[in-house]
Amino acid sequence: MASMSSRTQHALDWSPMPTPSDTERVLWGLVAIVLIGDVVTTIVGLHLGLSESNPIARSAIDGWGVVGMLALKAGAVAIAVACRGLVAPAYRSIVPAALAIPWGAATIVNLYMLSLVV
Repeated sequence: MASMSSRTQHALDWSPMPTPSDTERVLWGLVAIVLIGDVVTTIVGLHLGLSESNPIARSAIDGWGVVGMLALKAGAVAIAVACRGLVAPAYRSIVPAALAIPWGAATIVNLYMLSLVV
C-alpha cells in the first residue's frame, strides 16, 4: 500500500467544523466592524440633527463629544477582554457576541434613522 504524503494526510485531518477559537476570532472581527459602524453612523446622525437614545452614551457625548463616545466603547471592550479569562475556553465566544449583537443592532437602527433624514 502506498503511503500518503503529509499534504494529503493534512487534508484528510481537516474538519469543516469551526473550533471555538475560530468562532471567537471571527466574532472579535465582527465586534471591530460593528463598533466602527455604530460610531460612524452615530456621528453622522448627530451631525444631521438626530439625538443619541442611550442615556449613558448621550451623557458621555454631551460631556466630551466623540472622545466621550470612544472612551465609553473602549471601556466596554476593556471590560469584555478582562472578563474573557473568567469564561471557559469552549464558551469564550459569548464575550465578543455580547458586544457584537447590541452594537450591530445599534448600527442597523442608526442606518434606518439616517435613511429617514437623508
